[in-house]
Amino acid sequence: MSQSSNPFLNLKYEPAIESLTDYHDIVTAAQFPSHQLRWRNDRILPTLGLNPAEVSDDHFIEAFRHFQGVRPFLALRYHGYQFGEYNPQLGDGRGFVYGQVRGTNGELYDFGTKGSGRTPYSRSADGRLTLKGGFREIIASEALHRMGVRTSRCLSLIETGEELWRGDEPSPTRSSVMVRFSRSHIRFGTFERLRWLGRDDLARKLLDHVLEIYYPHLWQTEDQDHKFYLELVERVATLCAQWMVAGFCHAVLNTDNMSITGESFDYGPFAFIPNYDPRFTAAYFDHAGRYSYANQPAACYWNLDKLQDPLSMIMDKNDMQSSLQQFKDFYRTAYCEMMLKRLGMVNLAEPETEDLIGATLELMAAIPAIGYNQFFVNLRQSFHANWREDANHVFANPMEYNWQITDEQMPLLEKWRMVYHQLLIRQPVDSMTAIAAQLKAANPTVIFLRPKIEELWEHIATDDNWQPFYEAIA
Repeated sequence: MSQSSNPFLNLKYEPAIESLTDYHDIVTAAQFPSHQLRWRNDRILPTLGLNPAEVSDDHFIEAFRHFQGVRPFLALRYHGYQFGEYNPQLGDGRGFVYGQVRGTNGELYDFGTKGSGRTPYSRSADGRLTLKGGFREIIASEALHRMGVRTSRCLSLIETGEELWRGDEPSPTRSSVMVRFSRSHIRFGTFERLRWLGRDDLARKLLDHVLEIYYPHLWQTEDQDHKFYLELVERVATLCAQWMVAGFCHAVLNTDNMSITGESFDYGPFAFIPNYDPRFTAAYFDHAGRYSYANQPAACYWNLDKLQDPLSMIMDKNDMQSSLQQFKDFYRTAYCEMMLKRLGMVNLAEPETEDLIGATLELMAAIPAIGYNQFFVNLRQSFHANWREDANHVFANPMEYNWQITDEQMPLLEKWRMVYHQLLIRQPVDSMTAIAAQLKAANPTVIFLRPKIEELWEHIATDDNWQPFYEAIA
């Protein structure tokens, strides 16, 4: 297939990270027995200026199979704190950045692989990605994107015909290469490596790159470094609030999994919480619950605090510490705004916001049968304009939703009904349609709890039937 006939090969690639030195190694992709496209994200293509109807499956396969020699493949160097312990033996171990493209919105995006072979940082690993691992990352990124979370996306998933052996999957299992589409693969750990090396010159060069490319509104402005760190604190706090409202547990919030652009990425043993349990932990190996659902804000705060160490080589640490103290306010503002949207409300006064969110969480915590995301689905599907007329109309029949509520628990539901009803009374009569539309926009009906994910995977593992997955993620 000639370059002129492949839309991916004709994109205008920019050598942004490639033009820097000392931050990456040029690597070679592995050769695989076969290539079968299992997922293509046509929703992303217009951002690249491409018409999905003009991009064939073969274009995906050929472009990402034969980019060797057309683009240098860059395995990025980084360190990181993993479960609180510093690890200098990291870096891209099974993937690389192979291109950066300017989107139609003017922003620069990375094409990054996962599962494309060994690199200098693979250590004893094989550099591969299981097909199930790629399948799960598609689910995480697409589900979060649809809930308004700032996340990387999966552009494509190609099955590669190898058998892999893993301790956490029935083996042998199938192999794949995933292409991630993200704002940047520069991590907190990219800077942490430079502190380990004592290279303030490289830290300055990297920060200038980050400012110029990803924070252009701050680049070469007065006090740009301080403004950058403050904005990063706000971005991370907002992202964490989005996870919490979505009922999402990332599971591995190490500093090498934190993007310098404040974007969510790199999904491993993630999970959506089945019910409102702050202690819920997604990773089976997180025995102490360091990255439990409720601990995510503290983990993000801790990571931002640790980032001050390498940045202090070139920035004032007192200024950064002052900025970090605003994390809680940024988080609370973002959390309330997104939670209100899931509840169909906007622009409530602070006391009303506190009352509604407090009553909602209290109800969920006391009655586990009210699943976390399922509650919002029930709210979306059951909401009616007559809820404004009488509180008794609000979730009139709890058994309809399989809510097993005892007599002792019923007052909590009554409290929630009254809080919501009173808020509706204060809204104009003609706003009921807008509230219903807001509930629909904020609350997807497909909930990707672990049993649902395993059910979709079973169709693939047993019958190679991808259709249920495609329908669920559509």
